[in-house]
Amino acid sequence: MPTILHLETSGKSCSVSWTVDGVCVADETIVSEHFIHAEQLHPLIEQLRTQASISWNTLSAIAVSKGPGSYTGLRIGVSAAKGLCYATGAKLIALDTTAILANEIIRTHSDYDLVLPMIDAGRMEVYCAVFNAHSDRIKVDEARIIDDAFFREFEGKKILLTGDGAAKCAPWASAALSIHPNYPTAPMMHSLATAAFNSGAFEDVAYFEPFYLKEYVPGISKRSVL
Repeated sequence: MPTILHLETSGKSCSVSWTVDGVCVADETIVSEHFIHAEQLHPLIEQLRTQASISWNTLSAIAVSKGPGSYTGLRIGVSAAKGLCYATGAKLIALDTTAILANEIIRTHSDYDLVLPMIDAGRMEVYCAVFNAHSDRIKVDEARIIDDAFFREFEGKKILLTGDGAAKCAPWASAALSIHPNYPTAPMMHSLATAAFNSGAFEDVAYFEPFYLKEYVPGISKRSVL
């Protein structure tokens, strides 16, 4: 029976869950406008592990949301996953964040031609992918600007938008374009992580890096230096 720890920190949600043989035994998600991952992630992992009475030596794998998403959030989640894999000998599973969002919404909404998971990338930009109603990926993750030209691409199709970037598309909402904003969470990862574990789709712990999609550009600190 595989015991898997799931970590989702790609956006504003700091989310952790534990599954044993595909069944969730503990989970919690904290959503904050401020990034709290560095302070909350490890205490949350330990709190839920204790709550579920799981021993570290029974851990089979750690599944982490690999991006795209927030540079800081991804770095924290992947660093935690890799560190715990080194310490416990657990396998590392990396799941695409847009696939997590698409897989979850398709479970309950199957009457659409296309599903577009969208992750907020600032201003009117999103990280976006395209899936069909069977969870097959049609287009890879891309950084896209939301405007009239973007939606002309999908004329004649019934489209479902999901993810925290979907709210930016409200002005284009119609009978053929449905919007369901949400954040990816650890429980959304369960079926994908179990499938990856069963197929042996593991990452090299030493060399794995998050999928940032765009190169990180540091901003100017708001703190004044005297």
